[in-house]
Amino acid sequence: MSDKRILLTGASKGIGYQIAKSLVAMGHQLIAIARSEKKLLQLKEFAPDQIEILALDITTDDSADTLKNYFIEHDLKLDALIHNAGLLINKPFMDQTDSDWRKQMEVNLFAPVTITRTLLPFFNEGSHILSISSMGGYQGSSKFPGLSAYSVSKGALSILSEVLAAELSNQKIKSNALCLGAVQTEMLVQAFPGFEAPLSPKEMGDYIANFAVDGHRFYNGQILPVTLGNPG
Repeated sequence: MSDKRILLTGASKGIGYQIAKSLVAMGHQLIAIARSEKKLLQLKEFAPDQIEILALDITTDDSADTLKNYFIEHDLKLDALIHNAGLLINKPFMDQTDSDWRKQMEVNLFAPVTITRTLLPFFNEGSHILSISSMGGYQGSSKFPGLSAYSVSKGALSILSEVLAAELSNQKIKSNALCLGAVQTEMLVQAFPGFEAPLSPKEMGDYIANFAVDGHRFYNGQILPVTLGNPG
């Protein structure tokens, strides 16, 4: 397995931080994206020669140009893209405002669409687009009060993965989604206060890192549950 260059959004904390550490431990080159430059600099200390950081709000109008220019200026090619950044606002359906819905759709769906479209010209043949979805967005799974907008946005992200697999087949680029169950993160505490998850961010980060690098040898256009049970 040769070294790969992988771009990861939401890299500064939680599962994303652990994915980043796992990828560089495997010997890969990482482009880590998050809003907090301070946290990204802390991540870079883990492997300065392997981690490039880009402090960026992926929902802003100029984010696409910033990404495109970064790849052109540094003459970069990409082997994998991991859409990990996510936003969850926990409110009952009747209390979720239009703004709440827009914010979650912007982070969880629209940003992955824009990033993918922007970076496609820089993909190597045989690359992998991996979207980190949720069991909340997995058809037939249990649904929970307060997570309506989050679950809908993650369900849409999963379908995007199927669509991309079809759209990009001629370019030999594969696309999959992993629908994560409960992992002990800040987002889980926000969604399910008091619940103790069966998996740590490190355990899930290791799994996702390996799947990003090698999973597309076995899967394409798949929405795969990664869960030990409810809640999702």
